[in-house]
Amino acid sequence: MAYHGPRMGEVIASWQSSTFVFSFLKSNNVSCFLPPRNLGELIDRFVADFKAQGPPKPNTDEGGAVLPSCADLFVYYKKCMVQCSQLSTGEPMIALTTIFQKYLREYAWKILSGNLPKTTSSGGGLTISSLLKEKEGSEVAKFTLEELCLICSILSTAEYCLATTQQLEEKLKEKVDVSLTERINLTGEMDTFSTVISSSIQLLVQDLDAACDPALTAMSKMQWQNVEHVGDQSPYVTSVILHIKQNVPIIRDNLASTRKYFTQFCIKFANSFIPKFITHLFKCKPISMVGAEQLLLDTHSLKMVLLDLPSIGSQVVRKAPASYTKIVVKGMTRAEMILKVVMAPHEPLVVFVDNYIKLLTDCNTETFQKILDMKGLKRSEQSSMLELFRQRLPAPPSGPEGSSSLSLLAPTPEQESSRIRKLEKLIKKRL
Repeated sequence: MAYHGPRMGEVIASWQSSTFVFSFLKSNNVSCFLPPRNLGELIDRFVADFKAQGPPKPNTDEGGAVLPSCADLFVYYKKCMVQCSQLSTGEPMIALTTIFQKYLREYAWKILSGNLPKTTSSGGGLTISSLLKEKEGSEVAKFTLEELCLICSILSTAEYCLATTQQLEEKLKEKVDVSLTERINLTGEMDTFSTVISSSIQLLVQDLDAACDPALTAMSKMQWQNVEHVGDQSPYVTSVILHIKQNVPIIRDNLASTRKYFTQFCIKFANSFIPKFITHLFKCKPISMVGAEQLLLDTHSLKMVLLDLPSIGSQVVRKAPASYTKIVVKGMTRAEMILKVVMAPHEPLVVFVDNYIKLLTDCNTETFQKILDMKGLKRSEQSSMLELFRQRLPAPPSGPEGSSSLSLLAPTPEQESSRIRKLEKLIKKRL
């Protein structure tokens, strides 16, 4: 391929009245490009500016905004690319691409990942008694308002960098000789920005999840066998709802320009919180009939709040994404079915076992054992029920769709006791 640049060993350009120079040296007939010092200095300046100015301020137009430094970086990149392509569309463009890759990674590490708030391992949770006695609003999430806004800003910046890096790759391929296009590949750098986005979302999920942990612990430690009447939602539910109302509007408002990642946050939180809620639900043992009714009311309240989570606290009510709604309905309906099985009389045994299989479609003996523990049945009573359960399990389907053919079935009126139906009416009345 003919060489399109200036003669070897010649200093060919000085850009933007700076020391940024391209130097082409002869080395086995290959053009070598010496990386400019300016880009390293530019990254250092971005780091210094961030330390001096701090993150975007919450409750302002800056909150959750893309950091201005990334736009500065890509504007500089564009000028470099244009001027280099005017001098050569050969190996120097490949060398320039390598330099771009280096400083994209440095920007991701030093400006984005390096400024994400660090989580702490200390529990710091309230005691059960204090949780149940303290007034609403007394608890605080692990991250401050400023830290939540910073995470959202870094996430938005990483998304901008991801999209712009993809465009940069396309432009570089347009500028370089056709024979060299396959050597232009910024996938690794795009993956780096994707990792920053995932880490940011995970931090937001962990923060809200951790804030709800003391409430779930309180739920599992309550003496549910001593509950004498069904009242309003329990204090632990109020605590969970409070944290959701504190965090979610902040995150939603600061991710307004990147709605799909807010949806990802909602989905990841639901996928984390609901299984954890069910795990703590199994720890509520033994449960009286009235205690189970109260838990069912609480579960329904949480289900309604989770369904409304994407729009909670917003003046503009949007329909939640179907993918999110499906996760909440499936998970929280399972929690409701668990409690309905617990509330059902365990005699006659065949009716109880068949009702369990019908409602939960769970063939796991361990799960059935947990249900019996929640009912407070003695081990001597459980042994015969476990044996009957194994006998009543449906035969494994033979078709290719067999493993996915089981679905969560809603109970029919004939399968529910009159007590359960009365409870459902009570829930509707209270809500």
